[in-house]
Amino acid sequence: MAKNILITGASVAANTAAFWLGRGGCAVTVVERAPSFRDGGQNVDVRGVGREVLRRMGLEQAALAQGTGEEGTAWVDGEGRPVAEFRTDEMAGDGPTAEMEILRGDLARLLYEAARDRADYRFGDHVTHIVQDGDGAAVTFASGGTERYDAVVVAEGVGSTTRELAFPQENDPRWMDLTIAYFTIPPTPDDDRMWRWYNATGGRSISLRPDRHGTTRAMLSVQKPPEGEQDWSRDRQRQWLAERFADAGWQAARVLEGLATTDDFYFDVLRQVRMPRWSNGRVALTGDAAWCATPIAGIGTTLAVTGAYVLAAELLRHDDPATAFAAYERAMRPMVEEGQGVPKIAPRLMNPHSRLGIRLLHGVLGIASTPALRDAAAKLFARPPKQPDLSGYPTDVAAVAVAR
Repeated sequence: MAKNILITGASVAANTAAFWLGRGGCAVTVVERAPSFRDGGQNVDVRGVGREVLRRMGLEQAALAQGTGEEGTAWVDGEGRPVAEFRTDEMAGDGPTAEMEILRGDLARLLYEAARDRADYRFGDHVTHIVQDGDGAAVTFASGGTERYDAVVVAEGVGSTTRELAFPQENDPRWMDLTIAYFTIPPTPDDDRMWRWYNATGGRSISLRPDRHGTTRAMLSVQKPPEGEQDWSRDRQRQWLAERFADAGWQAARVLEGLATTDDFYFDVLRQVRMPRWSNGRVALTGDAAWCATPIAGIGTTLAVTGAYVLAAELLRHDDPATAFAAYERAMRPMVEEGQGVPKIAPRLMNPHSRLGIRLLHGVLGIASTPALRDAAAKLFARPPKQPDLSGYPTDVAAVAVAR
């Protein structure tokens, strides 16, 4: 079993892996570029096998208790009137809104607080160089030190720099032709507990979602081919959004006012990470660094929790990291490949460019949300991908030694 393990990143996948590896007896170091733990972020959901992993960690009920309180999803017109609604209390299972809706930062912190008693967290540092040999990996940090590890787990985001050190030029991204921005704005009295989604011409959409912190989570998206916007400065990105949505209608003015002052701003041009392999010697990838499916797929957090758990379990089961990494990839590839199978036309269909296209989308959604079709339509939003067999892995914290 790998005794000394480095994990890069400190979000959902990283903290899940640190939790299990620490409890399995490994010496775990987690290094994070940010100067402190990063809260914030938008709504995420955990479904199916991901919830089973949280249950095994003893964290499922805590995650539910920290939920956003979102009561469903509504598409609205320019006056804010619902044209289609999927309410959670009217459906047999998860739909666009899952039972476990939680802010990314809240879930990451829940996992971090559960993991940090068995792991050494180092904030404000990152990996600059990795040299491998037959016995381990020598890792050099920006802070100047070099340390040896039996295995390195890269659990960073879609633009992971550590991935590029160990897997240079192996990422062949699949661009999804959707630019998206998330940020927090002040609430108003008419904000409710629904996820409200508004379509404007030009492939634009605005959505507002509730949280449990007394603020409202806003999202702006534009359906268009990528033109390098992800590399712009934050000021240029904000200015571009302000110009693009100035005439969008509905609550655009309010959202753009919040955009100008928010300090919780995330912007990205969506692309999937497509890696031919997830391991190279003593280094393995997990989470978005390995397979970012994008928010369009709706299973990113479920994949992060599940993949990190499977990777940790295999490292605890096998003395040789290469054997563990191969078993992890066999277990997770089917789920990842199905989850990444979102057709590129999907963003175009959900973000029409013309008034006719918006009317057609609203008409289809209105029919799908009728009582006779609602449950069947909801399954399209919550389509479960293939799931790995977890029967050979620890069922709870007390049983983690079984995997060793």
